[in-house]
Amino acid sequence: MKIYNYLIYRFLFIFITISCAPKVKEGYDEKRGYTGNISISGAFALYPIVVLWSEDFKKEHPHVRFNISAGGAGKGISDVLSNMVDIGLVSRDLHQQELVRGAYPIHVAKDAVVGSFNRNHPNYTLLKERGLTQEELEGIFVHRKYKLWSDLDARFINKPIEVYVRSDAAGAAETWAKFLGVHQEGLKGVGIFGDPGLVQAIKDKPLSIGFSNINFVYDLKTKRTVEHIAILPLDLDGDGHIHKEEDFYDHLDSLTHAVATNRYPSPPSRDLTFVIHSDKKTALLKAFIQFVLEKEQQGYLLENGYVPLNDEIKNNELNKLK
Repeated sequence: MKIYNYLIYRFLFIFITISCAPKVKEGYDEKRGYTGNISISGAFALYPIVVLWSEDFKKEHPHVRFNISAGGAGKGISDVLSNMVDIGLVSRDLHQQELVRGAYPIHVAKDAVVGSFNRNHPNYTLLKERGLTQEELEGIFVHRKYKLWSDLDARFINKPIEVYVRSDAAGAAETWAKFLGVHQEGLKGVGIFGDPGLVQAIKDKPLSIGFSNINFVYDLKTKRTVEHIAILPLDLDGDGHIHKEEDFYDHLDSLTHAVATNRYPSPPSRDLTFVIHSDKKTALLKAFIQFVLEKEQQGYLLENGYVPLNDEIKNNELNKLK
């Protein structure tokens, strides 16, 4: 069960054949299993694995139809609260006003947002050895204290830092902003829509810096970063050097292990969440969410760049459905 490339070929087919399909009356019987429709929208981070979960669910319940779209966490929460969809995919903490309006969160996985820069940066080796501190990142993304790379370190090239952020309401941006002590609106830089667009912008500019969900900057076949992209190490102890215990970015498995063991901080690691409306806990929705939290489905997460829930958290989430 792999995401890489597979989704590229499947996306258009799924969008046309599933989203345009007529609605089916919801129900259940022992012979046919569940019937009905489940509409889902939201975070780019969750979209790939949700497509695969939906296809596995359909193998057991072929009369269930899915309509799944990615448009950012902001769209997901907006759509579910306005009853446009059944499940909103959210990759940030919920706001109090969203909970008051009926948002009901169920965590289904974990992942992380990482800083990224162009592998062809003239100071690539030094950046990997030195990393950047949280304070330095605040100076780049929030306060614009550092305009030139050499403002950070005299050994860096004396040219402008090209900063890219998200233009859409995004869980990745909100999580990165929270790590830097602000909300998404406090991030400064050139706004780009979506994870794919931001990654491409970093690829195109050797002096650029940005951030992304880990599934968009690592190749799931090789478990290494995608072409022209490098991950910016966090100098967690602030000593100007990336030590062995801080160096877990070269391979996807080592990064997800760092997330699972809390060596990579939270934020920018985060929960990935299904949000349903508190008054819309239908039998079909409960069945699908329970399916996602089963051991087999959680077992697919690591190989696809996510971190599964531990048993305690998983049981807490299952209890929310009772």
